[in-house]
Amino acid sequence: MDHDDPAEALTAVRERRPSLLELLQAATGSGLVAYTVWALLLQPGFRRVPLKLQVPYIGASARQVEHVLSLLRGRPGKMVDLGSGDGRIVLAAHQCGLRPAVGYELNPWLVGLARLHAWRAGCSGSVCYHRKDLWKVSLRDCHNVSVFLAPSVLSLLEDKLQKELPAGARVVSGRFPLPTWQPVAVVGEGVDRVWAYDVHGAGLAVSSCGVPIKATPESSSTSLPRTLV
Repeated sequence: MDHDDPAEALTAVRERRPSLLELLQAATGSGLVAYTVWALLLQPGFRRVPLKLQVPYIGASARQVEHVLSLLRGRPGKMVDLGSGDGRIVLAAHQCGLRPAVGYELNPWLVGLARLHAWRAGCSGSVCYHRKDLWKVSLRDCHNVSVFLAPSVLSLLEDKLQKELPAGARVVSGRFPLPTWQPVAVVGEGVDRVWAYDVHGAGLAVSSCGVPIKATPESSSTSLPRTLV
């Protein structure tokens, strides 16, 4: 039957139940959209990274960003975010006075998104985002470090932090704690929890059990003890 009245035609369309084929097409379309987003934001660079070191992108929540800043606010020195994603932590750090603020991210799409956010905030010339593997980043001049990484990565990252960070540096880890380091502060609950760790001296790290951990010989050019508390 023809619907000469537009209102009747609209009602008929609304009341018509979609066919099985239409439902399958809609589901397929949604799946393709999801895959496209994954391919653009998550996949680039993964093929060059060992499986256990692959960390899917999950943006930090506003509460997580707030907690990170509460543990870093007012501290002097360079701030870096390892695996900076869309750059929200770096941008917020710069805006609260942590400068210079630098993000390192392997995914080119996320680096581009971070730079877009900085530009929209009027900070494009003030914050820096680099497409670089975090394992190739030197931390010797970094005094404030934030990480939102998987436990499998954190267990390996401890050694890099131990070898490279200068005395007085602070590491803030979100979602998961560093496996063997003793935090000086813990803020938040559940997935919003963040842990802060301070670096003192050179050569030793204190585990969560209070047992000193000897650093490897190349961890420092001096014989002065270093303790992570």
